Amino acid sequence: EEEEEKGDSVEFVPRKGRSDLAIEDLIQSGQEILVHVSKDPIGSKGARVTSYITLPGRYLVLMPNVEHVGISRRIADEQERTRLKTIAETIKPKGYGLIVRTASERCSEEELKKDLDFLILLWENIQRKKEKAAAPSLLYSDLDLVFRSVRDLLTQNVERLVIDSAEEYERLKEFVRTYFSKLRDKIVFYEGQEPIFDAFGVELDSSRALGRKVWLKSGGYIVIDQIEAMTVIDVNTGKFVGKDGLEDTILKINLEAVKEIAYQIRLRNLGGIIIVDFIDMEKYENRGKVFNAFV
Repeated sequence: EEEEEKGDSVEFVPRKGRSDLAIEDLIQSGQEILVHVSKDPIGSKGARVTSYITLPGRYLVLMPNVEHVGISRRIADEQERTRLKTIAETIKPKGYGLIVRTASERCSEEELKKDLDFLILLWENIQRKKEKAAAPSLLYSDLDLVFRSVRDLLTQNVERLVIDSAEEYERLKEFVRTYFSKLRDKIVFYEGQEPIFDAFGVELDSSRALGRKVWLKSGGYIVIDQIEAMTVIDVNTGKFVGKDGLEDTILKINLEAVKEIAYQIRLRNLGGIIIVDFIDMEKYENRGKVFNAFV
């Protein structure tokens, strides 16, 4: 089975054993239950919570009370997937599920077991806190953004991690030295005069991620509107006229928009319902080209 990591967490809902009972038949008013916040509140919508708890570590995600083993889709090598699944099934205690994360690629059984032992201790600590706490209570909060980014993103494939804060640099060096000693030389302190975001082009990507309108190289543009129920993406011709006929011009813009939309979905971490309104095309084969480019 495959699982896809979503950002820094994994939400898991078993395919089998789902109940057709209404929620009021499963949970009574005043009943205390343990839940995991899987999505922050937005607008008038409250936070999304689930009773399927997931605890992410460096290499594994622990799922208490779920008998399941999954492998990150980002691990493409079939031999490596088989090796990791065999290890996960070997070290997995009864009553727990595991998802093997992308960072575990080429890791030894010992490294995975060490991560698993830490996560089980963390879960047991949460259980102890639950017995003493009165609802509503926060029993556990994940690492802060800096440490979480290192845990989830720093791998052998990363050339370097550059940071311009001396204080955070020292904290990170200690964190990496303790938990990921093989990667400690990848942490680099930035001493340049130019602002770090400008030096590495992050400012440009940030503006692309935050702006409602995103220009295409051809002169066309896309407009991204996020509302509570869905995300709507509209493709427009903008300044692009082109030397070819109108149909060919529109096809070029739509095909360019496909690549940018895919990039923006990842960049903005968009999910849920996404509606894309491409520029209308008369020819059926051109619509097929755009559809195939998207999928």
